Amino acid sequence: MSDNCADDESQHLDASQADDRRILLLVLLINLIQCLAGVGVGIWASSTALIGAALDNLADASVYGVSLYAVGRAPAIKVRAARLSGWLLIGLAVMLLVEVLRRFFGGEPPVGPAMMVMAAVNAALNIVCLRLLKRHQGEDVNFKASAIFTSNDSIVNLAIVLSGALVMWWGSNLPDLVLGLVVAAIAANGGREILSEAAEAGKKARSAAT
Repeated sequence: MSDNCADDESQHLDASQADDRRILLLVLLINLIQCLAGVGVGIWASSTALIGAALDNLADASVYGVSLYAVGRAPAIKVRAARLSGWLLIGLAVMLLVEVLRRFFGGEPPVGPAMMVMAAVNAALNIVCLRLLKRHQGEDVNFKASAIFTSNDSIVNLAIVLSGALVMWWGSNLPDLVLGLVVAAIAANGGREILSEAAEAGKKARSAAT
């Protein structure tokens, strides 16, 4: 009887992990597509905000890849993977800040309509990713990190839509640069949240081991 229960629990765990991997792989692919499209449109439209959002998608894809690696592994490995995710996001914030400062000293106004359309498409895809991630109801720190990333992306892309409208209205690249700074701040804060979650998960793992 106990052997049957153990087998059933093992099969349920395997099925759950397979579902986790499927979800993470899907959102990883979506973010890679967003990154490629965002870089292309961002360069063409001379938009720092779109390029920043594309780099954010690349960081997201990296985090989803790390999270995918961590599925089904020991708690300590999951904590290390989450820490890597946090530092990746902070690194993105620094890169974006440097790009904003570079463009501040020279650059033409971006193409507002292109910013708005690309950001609206990204926002819709972020909602799809968030719905997929919400299907996982556990306390896994890497899924929490993924949800933080995707929530940040949704806020950023809605802000880019507004920034595109302001660029069209003012005929200036200032709204785009300001939003680039905002994206950098959001990314840095997201990284801080993930590192905090990883630290808390690490404490729980150490407590459970003793």
